[in-house]
Amino acid sequence: MFSVRVDDQTTIDLLQQHHKEELFALIDANRDHLRRWLLWVDKRHSPEDFEPIIPLWIRNYADNNGFDAGIRYNDELVGMIGLHYIDWKNKITSIGYFVAEEHQGKGIVTSCVRTILHHVFNQLHLNKVIIQCASENTRSKAIPLRLGFQEEGISRDGQWLYDHYVDLVTYSLLSREWNAR
Repeated sequence: MFSVRVDDQTTIDLLQQHHKEELFALIDANRDHLRRWLLWVDKRHSPEDFEPIIPLWIRNYADNNGFDAGIRYNDELVGMIGLHYIDWKNKITSIGYFVAEEHQGKGIVTSCVRTILHHVFNQLHLNKVIIQCASENTRSKAIPLRLGFQEEGISRDGQWLYDHYVDLVTYSLLSREWNAR
């Protein structure tokens, strides 16, 4: 299974069925925080809600089509990072992430995204990675900027979040830009 050590305190591990209670507890404890930016939060009412989803995440990894993994900090599940659908013809993918509110500002997600970028560009040999963030999510937007992504544009009213639209900012990083760093 996919497991990567990011640093002495942090790992990225593919989520499996035995993680569903821990994952639900993380989301439930951070529901208000996550709900500001993620549409799927209200769809998760119990650990059992992950039973049909986790096999899809595992299948995507097995099919070399991305993954959804847990971010562990000092052995505690503190967030998730995902490599979304891979367009192998154009060698493009996107990354999504979240972290518990109490673990923001520690550089955890930035380190995890950096590790995933190394994997994407040096092992999968993809050409482009995209990250999309709500325009008002300043913490999330700081991550691609910190890692050298370029802003490609804003999709006005790009996502419906429960009762309102949010603009989405699209950032991208090319393999040649990553390797030139």
